[in-house]
Amino acid sequence: MEQILSCLHPNPGWGSNKVAEMASSIKSSSTDKHGKHCILELYECDEFKLNDEAFLRTTITIAAKLAGATLLHLITHRFEPQGVTGMALLAESHISVHTWPENGYAAVDVFTCGDHTMPDKACEILRSELNAKRFSLKSFQREIPEGLTAKLRKTHPI
Repeated sequence: MEQILSCLHPNPGWGSNKVAEMASSIKSSSTDKHGKHCILELYECDEFKLNDEAFLRTTITIAAKLAGATLLHLITHRFEPQGVTGMALLAESHISVHTWPENGYAAVDVFTCGDHTMPDKACEILRSELNAKRFSLKSFQREIPEGLTAKLRKTHPI
């Protein structure tokens, strides 16, 4: 069976030409929204939480779940003498967290595709759980490039 993946949805669609027909009937516009990208800077955070790899794994997992995203894989690394980097691969895109406990700082990137996710919610959870006294959140909509909505990608068969 041939697997077809719509360029607008992270999960594969199965079937005959029905999926292709539906995708080709969508009219593309450079103003169509593909997803939301949030850049979060966290300041004056709890330095012990910023350096706790297990805590960050749990917090990233909860943030993804409460944002309505599908966590596919989570990888983290604790640096010596301090700092943790975490990367959550989502069906909808990703969440990354990089910490500098010595500065009470964390840099967070949350990007989700589709309209069923809430990346702002993930940012809120991370800000709250790391006890950030100050933060800066910048977010923007990712646009679908002209003509992309009508195209389908073929994936390798399972």
